[in-house]
Order: sequence, then C-alpha cells, then structure tokens
Amino acid sequence: MRTMRRPGAYQCGLDAAMDVVGGKWKVLILWALAERTHRFGELRRALPGVTEKVLAAQLRELVDDGIVHREELPEIPPRVEYSLTEAGVSLNEALAPLGAWGRENVLGGRSH
Repeated sequence: MRTMRRPGAYQCGLDAAMDVVGGKWKVLILWALAERTHRFGELRRALPGVTEKVLAAQLRELVDDGIVHREELPEIPPRVEYSLTEAGVSLNEALAPLGAWGRENVLGGRSH
C-alpha cells in the first residue's frame, strides 16, 4: 500500500480509511469489483452517471492505495482488467456493515 495522501495527519483509523474510500464512486467501484474482475468499459456501464475521466482517476487512486489491482494483458488491442487486492477484499468486508446500516436506516430495508 502506498503512503496515504495525508501522512501523519490522521486522527484515527477511520479517518485513514475514509481517505482511501472518500468520494461517491470509490465505494461503488469496490462493490462492483467484489462480484468479479471488470474491464474499464464494463465498470463504466455498471456505474451509470460516472464520467470516463472520474472513473479513471478514482481507479488510479485505488490502484495507488493497493486496494485495486490493474492488469494489462498483452493482447492486441490491449486489454486492462481491474480486480480487488487482498486489502480491497478486506475493505469491502469492513464496509458491509455500513451498507447494511444504510439499507436499514436510509432505504427502509430495500435491497442494494
């Protein structure tokens, strides 16, 4: 995992974790990648409303943080696949109770 964006500035572990998953799209990227490995275009289709620029930037940060693995496959045309690292799987497991809380308290028990 790379050095976080604010080294030494964290007040607690939650503060550090929020630095990694901050922003609307990162958590949704993590949930999509929990299902399976995705190519860039597949992720874009799985996340309606995200722009190509924002998705690329968010993926780059998650890769830099060691949460997402980016694999360039030696094919023509080139193919890139994204998957979760062990740290990414662990982070998704940590986020699961937060998702359950949101379903119960904000969505009123609706799924997703």
